[in-house]
Parts: sequence; structure tokens; C-alpha cells
Amino acid sequence: MSREPSSEREVLYPDYPRLSRIYEQLSDDEDARVCKDIPDGACRHQPRNFFAYLVANTLSKIADELSSARLILPWLIGAAGASSGFAGFLVPIREAGVLVPQLVVAAYIRRLARRKVVWLLGALLSMLSLAGMASAAGFLEASQVGWAIVGLLIVYSVARGFCSVAAKDVLGKTVSKTRRGTLMGYSASAAGVATFGVGVYAEFATEGVNLTFFLAAAALLWLFSLVAFTRIQEEPGATEGGGNALAVALKSLGILLTDRAFRRFVLARGLLLSIALVPPFFVLLAQERAGSGAAGLGLMIIASGLAASLSSPVWGRLSDRSSRWAMFWASLGAALLCALTAALAWWDGALLASPWLHGLLFFGISICHGGARLARKVYLVDMATGENRAQYVAVSNTVIGLAMLVLGAVGLLTVWIGVPGVIALLGGMSLVAAVYGLTLKEVSG
Repeated sequence: MSREPSSEREVLYPDYPRLSRIYEQLSDDEDARVCKDIPDGACRHQPRNFFAYLVANTLSKIADELSSARLILPWLIGAAGASSGFAGFLVPIREAGVLVPQLVVAAYIRRLARRKVVWLLGALLSMLSLAGMASAAGFLEASQVGWAIVGLLIVYSVARGFCSVAAKDVLGKTVSKTRRGTLMGYSASAAGVATFGVGVYAEFATEGVNLTFFLAAAALLWLFSLVAFTRIQEEPGATEGGGNALAVALKSLGILLTDRAFRRFVLARGLLLSIALVPPFFVLLAQERAGSGAAGLGLMIIASGLAASLSSPVWGRLSDRSSRWAMFWASLGAALLCALTAALAWWDGALLASPWLHGLLFFGISICHGGARLARKVYLVDMATGENRAQYVAVSNTVIGLAMLVLGAVGLLTVWIGVPGVIALLGGMSLVAAVYGLTLKEVSG
């Protein structure tokens, strides 16, 4: 099959001659027929939409790292002298608060011809809630900080749910298939570089870590992200299926029974939760065996940032070729890493006395986590169509949010089998995810 010459490829994007050249270089775009699954009106704006989405997504990812419920917020609550009981609610609220309400949100979204406004609303609420957390950290004390953080985290999580539903739908309407994984890979990589810088600051700051500044910076990044997202040119889409939000939400769950391919994806994503749940246990093991205190937080952030910046472009390209195989390799890697970590803890605990070894292990599991997360997003967007994409996202996120609340209780098993036992258990679940993922239908490419 012949390819169009470079001079003819640029006709696709006559409004953005310079931007289109950069876009083609970043996406390795040599095929002039890259707009076959998005509207013609969106095709002519694809370079602009690609970079607007890239900037907005990158800034929001950095803001998420600066307000991490796994690392930053627990540290903040402890530093304020609030009860450690508050910290136990942070991760479940952060994850389930994003996922569970999305069925109702998606029902409203389907009434809108242009859905980026929902993302903009979520971004605004995210900015305000993080600004409120920064104010609470700066002016309140002890349990007051704990209550304020938990309350505002609920708002922040629901707002991120708005963004999650709308973002995938807007992405599917404005950026062509085979380019989405690349976009998300670059975004995660850039955010990873920024996270690395945050980790260096946290690890080596001589005057202590100012977490109030972290939260204020996160709020400001959401403002910039909001501005970038307004630049996306979104074509009007289908508005069928609006109706009463709750009724539509309950009816939407029926696709789990009628749509076999989607049902199998949701099951595969449920098994992938093992990779999302295991990183905190790597941190607990580091604290238990290497005596890592607050200073060790910076080393973990550095490992997480390096993992994202180095591996995300690779995962993005692999996902564009086959998101199914990308999920397999991420799951298999996590299973092997969990098995190795548990074995070291059981048979040669002296090796785990080094915090640098824990940093290396956390680096590895962060690579696997990022790969599984990116691959399953690309799989869902590629599997869906413009008519059912928002519904697919909302139903799967709601089911997975509820599953996360249940599987989150795995931490209680540490009383009987210890942290290494939980790591081994979740590693076994990751192995099942790898095998099952290969049975999914190929949807990429």
C-alpha cells in the first residue's frame, strides 16, 4: 500500500501547519488515513486536540501526585497531629469516590452533545477542593485538619469521577485510534519526570517538606489544566439515552449481562486490581524491614516518578499495537515481582534491610501498575464506540469501585499471614489476570 508524501499529509491539518509537523514527529504518523474513527470535523483539528489533551492530562496527573492519598495526604495528617484513623479512610475514599458515582454522571453526560464541559466542571471542583485542603493545612490543627481533608477528599474524588467519564469520551471523539495510547504514554512520562523532581525535593530538602505548598501547587495546576482543556475542539455527538439519571444508571448495568465482550473486560479489570492494591504493601514492608520513616517517602516518590517517565511511552506504543498483550505483560511482571519480594521476606530477610532494595522493588511494581492502568484504558476506549463509550466507562468504573471497597479489606489479612503473605496473595491474583487477559478479544491496531 502506498503512503502519501509528506507534503500531502499536511493537507489533513491545514489550520495547524507547524503544530501538525510536531504532532507527526511525536506520534510517528506516516499514514494519512489516521482519522477513520473520528468525525471529519475533529480530524482537521487533531494536532490541536492532541496537544491540548496532552497538556491538560499531564498537569492533572502531576496534581494527583502532589495530593496523593497513598503518600502525601497521610503524611500531612500525621504531621498535623491528627488521629491515624483518618489515614485509613483516604485511599478507599479517593478510589471509590471517583468510580462509584459514575453511572449517574454518565446518564447526564449522554444528554450533552459536547461533553468537555463535564470535564471542565470536574477540574474546577478539583481545584477548589485542593485549595481548601491547602487552607486547612495552613490554618487548622490536629483533628480539624483530619476532618477537613477527609471531607474535601470526597469532593475531590467525585470531581475526578466527572473528569474520568468525560475525558475518555472526549478522547475517543477528538483523537484517532492508534494515537491514544501514544498520547497517554507521553502524558504519563512527562508527569513521571515531574514526580521524580517532587521526590528529590521530599528526600533531600534540608528545611523540611512543605505539604501545604504541595496542595496549593496542585490546585494551581488544575487551573492551568482547565485552561488547556478549553482549547479542545469537540464535535457534537449523540445524545440518546439521557432520561432519568438513576433509572438509566440501573438500566446500564444490564449491559454486563447482554454484552459478553464488555463483561469479560470488566472481569479482567477486576483481576488487575491486584496490581493497584499491592504498592502500599511494598511500602509497609519497607517500613517493617528497612525502618523507612518519613524520609523514605521521597525515595518511593522518586522510584514512582522514574518508573512512569521511563516506561510509559513504551507501554503506550505497545498498547496501540495490542492493549491485550500490554495487560498480559504488566500482570505477569507484577506476579513475578510479588513472588520474588515475598520469597526474599520469608527466606532471607537480611537482604531487605536496605532501603535502596525496597526502592528498586517499588520501581518495578510501579512500572507494572502503570502498564496495566494505561493498557486497560486503551483497551476500553478502542473496544467502545461513540454511542456506548461513556456508558462502558461508567459501568466498568462503578463495578470496579465497589470491588475495590471489598478487595481493600485484604489488608486485614496481614494479622494472620503478614505483609509478605498479602503480597504473595495479590501476586497470585496478578498471575490469574495475565492468563485471563490473553483470552480477551483483540481490539487494538
